[in-house]
Amino acid sequence: MELWDIYDKDRVRTGRTKPRGSELLPGEYHLVVHVCLFNGRGEMLIQQRQTFKKGWPGMWDVSVGGSALAGETSREAAERETGEELGYQRDMGSLRPHMTVSSSMSFDDFYLLEDRDLKREDLTLQEEEVREVRWAGREEIGRMIDRGVFVPYHPGLLDALFDMRQCMGCFRS
Repeated sequence: MELWDIYDKDRVRTGRTKPRGSELLPGEYHLVVHVCLFNGRGEMLIQQRQTFKKGWPGMWDVSVGGSALAGETSREAAERETGEELGYQRDMGSLRPHMTVSSSMSFDDFYLLEDRDLKREDLTLQEEEVREVRWAGREEIGRMIDRGVFVPYHPGLLDALFDMRQCMGCFRS
């Protein structure tokens, strides 16, 4: 059974855990990580979620996403999820989240990585989670959101991720 740490509104661990899928009470939050992989052309690797997944089945999403397990730091969860979903190993020891977005039940940490030479054949997709991956630019992802085939992040969030990628040279491989 997958357990999540429960955080308070100030992102302090409460010492309590809940099984994945349990209802969170008001004032309870869990930690979610997203990893956005970019290539040398400024495109983001996007993944298509499996059609049998709960939550956004069959839709396209950022490179990697998932919840931190009890006891994990954000960075540890980002490394684990990236390895599990894409078979892509990357030491993120020196990284902090590039952005955190708070929602009604989670703190969502976004990590930006660039790998100029990453190719589809370098990846091993987790069959239970990921149906397919491909590279896409900012405008294409915006059109996918408009068509309802991409997880409906606020367009400004994706713009911010692409803008941060352009202006931050600190995450080059």
